[in-house]
Amino acid sequence: MHERARTAARWVLAAFLVFAGSAHFWNLADFQAQVPPWIPVDVDVVVWLSGVVEIVLGLALLLLPRHRALVGWLVAGLFVAVFPGNVAQYVEGRDAFGLDTDAARLTRLFFQPLLVAWALWCTGAWQALRARRSVAS
Repeated sequence: MHERARTAARWVLAAFLVFAGSAHFWNLADFQAQVPPWIPVDVDVVVWLSGVVEIVLGLALLLLPRHRALVGWLVAGLFVAVFPGNVAQYVEGRDAFGLDTDAARLTRLFFQPLLVAWALWCTGAWQALRARRSVAS
């Protein structure tokens, strides 16, 4: 039962990533609002590249079972990497994705660690790391 739950969670995460990554190309303005002004790359390039990365990682969750733990760490890393953009959106009060109040933008920040945990749990990345450490010791 536990493994079925992880598999279902992984499929949902993969669908979320592919959908969100695809949305970068038709909902450009909302994603542009998340790119902090201090990023030294054109905002459109950041949005398009991050969309491609999300799509690729979503597909990798489904198509690379032998590398599932590594993909889990990469997805978690993506969620960590975009967090400064979420913070900038909150600090600078930029509206996007229906987040049009400081309270809504702040609440969103608390979900980012949950996404990291979700990626690591549903891919078995934490378990693989623990198993590797116990073999090494």
